[in-house]
Amino acid sequence: MGTWGSGNFDSDAAAEHLSEITGRLVSRIAEAMAGDPVLLEPDEYDGVTVPCDIELFCLIAEQGYVGAGVPEPGVVAGWRETFMGVWERTIDGLEPGPEYKEGRRAELTRTFDRLAALAERAH
Repeated sequence: MGTWGSGNFDSDAAAEHLSEITGRLVSRIAEAMAGDPVLLEPDEYDGVTVPCDIELFCLIAEQGYVGAGVPEPGVVAGWRETFMGVWERTIDGLEPGPEYKEGRRAELTRTFDRLAALAERAH
């Protein structure tokens, strides 16, 4: 295996490890997006954890390490459409306050924008 620097992520083994970690995050997001939309509702587990997984993926991928496989822009756009569609259709049923609703929408938009920017740069 090759080593190209002294950093923790500067080797083939580290890149492979990172690929496994980010691959699990991407797989989990993809599975949630392809599954039952009810599970993406704001008060369901995937509705809470998918944005967390996206955030974690972005934190890693933004470092520029070799091995963080970024999804294609079209995939990210589809995920956004699916997730935000469910969120918009169901959030009012939870009777959130207007400040929370607008703040949460802005945070979700920022999260997907961040992933979309990574996808555009990588592809």
